[in-house]
Amino acid sequence: MPRDPQWGSQNGAKTRYFSDVWGAEYEMASFPFSLRSSGSRTLQNHNVPCAVCRAKTRASVLMVPARQECHEGWTREYSGYLTSGYKGHAGRFQYACMDAAPEVLAAGHLNEDGALFYHVEGVCGSLPCPPYINGRELTCVVCTK
Repeated sequence: MPRDPQWGSQNGAKTRYFSDVWGAEYEMASFPFSLRSSGSRTLQNHNVPCAVCRAKTRASVLMVPARQECHEGWTREYSGYLTSGYKGHAGRFQYACMDAAPEVLAAGHLNEDGALFYHVEGVCGSLPCPPYINGRELTCVVCTK
């Protein structure tokens, strides 16, 4: 969300049917990360900053799950872990590649449970095991070309 919002016309009254926008939080209490901007040893309930991946000279951006390196001919921008919303929550199933050294917002780490980022684990069945391992957190890489 921008720091300088621009508003359209509105009447200020809260309607019966509306949707909410929340900030996002990490839901990863037991996974160790090296946090760049916090002294905390866990990401749990820390606020997630927005990020933009921009490559001035490359036009294609590809996120590849279950890889840490790009295929030949592609340039690695960053790698980390695959995340999404919780499987038991309605909606929120867009996958995102979270950098292996995530940052947090200085705004705090309250447990507000707005949009939540969880690790994604492989599940054997339609996902072939091997080579995948049931219950193992999936990595990811963001590549450009």
